Amino acid sequence: MSATAAPPRAAGRPRRTSVVRTELRRGVGPWAGAAVAVTLLVTMYAKAPAWQGRWTDATDTLHIATALLAGPLTLAAGCWQGGRDRRRGTLELLRSVPRGRLRRTLLAVAPSALWPVAGQLLATTVCLLATWPYVGGGRPYLELVAADAVALASLGTLGHLVGLLVPWRLTAPLLAVAGYVGLAVGTYTESPARWLSPAVEHASPWEEPVWWFAPASAVWTGGLALAALLAYAARPARLRLLALLPLAAAVAAAVPVLRLPAEGPWRPDPETTRLVCDDGAPGVCVNALDRALLPDISQALAPLNERLRGLPGAPARWVGGANAPGAGEIGLPDHTMDAVRGRLRNPDLYLNSAVQWLFSDICDSGGVTEADAERLADVHLAVSEWLAPTPEDYGVPVGPGAQRHLDALRAGSPAAQRDYLARYLVADRCDPEEVPVP
Repeated sequence: MSATAAPPRAAGRPRRTSVVRTELRRGVGPWAGAAVAVTLLVTMYAKAPAWQGRWTDATDTLHIATALLAGPLTLAAGCWQGGRDRRRGTLELLRSVPRGRLRRTLLAVAPSALWPVAGQLLATTVCLLATWPYVGGGRPYLELVAADAVALASLGTLGHLVGLLVPWRLTAPLLAVAGYVGLAVGTYTESPARWLSPAVEHASPWEEPVWWFAPASAVWTGGLALAALLAYAARPARLRLLALLPLAAAVAAAVPVLRLPAEGPWRPDPETTRLVCDDGAPGVCVNALDRALLPDISQALAPLNERLRGLPGAPARWVGGANAPGAGEIGLPDHTMDAVRGRLRNPDLYLNSAVQWLFSDICDSGGVTEADAERLADVHLAVSEWLAPTPEDYGVPVGPGAQRHLDALRAGSPAAQRDYLARYLVADRCDPEEVPVP
């Protein structure tokens, strides 16, 4: 044997990793991780059409579900885990082992903090993989996912400490209810303090968080939990002053969050708002975030664009998303409710909505007689139904006046139809004297 060889490990000396592994297998920790994963996956599955086409929608929905559903569940599981040894009467036995109080508490807290995070990360991975085939641009905000994981581990730690201190069996469910109420109520305030809540909601897909927000959120939630842990477990008593260090870090991280403007930490993302256009006339442009939808939108608008092409008064192009239409442009209808997994569910309804946007003039009813206003409405409805009939499940009965105009339009020759549409596009559609009658 070489003289430099390491001495053999004593036969009765356990590996340090086996101690952690044993602690992780104890109690409700594994069940809590499984419950978090199942809760998030079931919730996300039920809302899949709303998030599966955009990274931002997927991560935002996961963020809310993690805070409002997995958060209270983690609090309750940690509280139950923390009170387990007290209920079993083994606290004195554990205090007799040759481990320091802080190390013993850290090992005991590990299942409460780590298993819910494992469940959350598993559910997040599944959801992001389910989103990947359908997205057109952007990126998942993994830094926010990491901040949510830290917040979940912090809630598990705090719940565990409450379980250690409060022996009542109903503490766990009551703590879950209090946690849900606290997380939910904190999101309704208009104060910048709402951005300190792990459950604060963000709804715009065209924005990205400032670079420091996720790390600050992680330090805020993690610092509070670590301070509470040190205040409880540090021995001798003078070492409890160490709790001031993570507490100070948490307060320092909260300061820039509290100074955020009204829109919070979100800023326009120039990459996702960049326009991507087809080569049609009129052209169709969407934001890069939704470029996977561009072929479907272009195909849906193709019959209308064929009629509009080359006519005076027709828009130069359709512009959708976060970009406001410019001169000679018209806005696209919001496809959020009609798009699922990068495809339009009902192209006919989308085409009908586009026609409504094309003729969405805001008119002043002053000085217009009731008869003229009725005639304008009939002509407008007839032109809209001629260009893009409303799907049967969404339409309303067409009155006799509008039906008469609609029949006249359909009976005309292609040249007559095109001539009428050209006159209708350039007319002041709020002036009864200018609007041509089919």
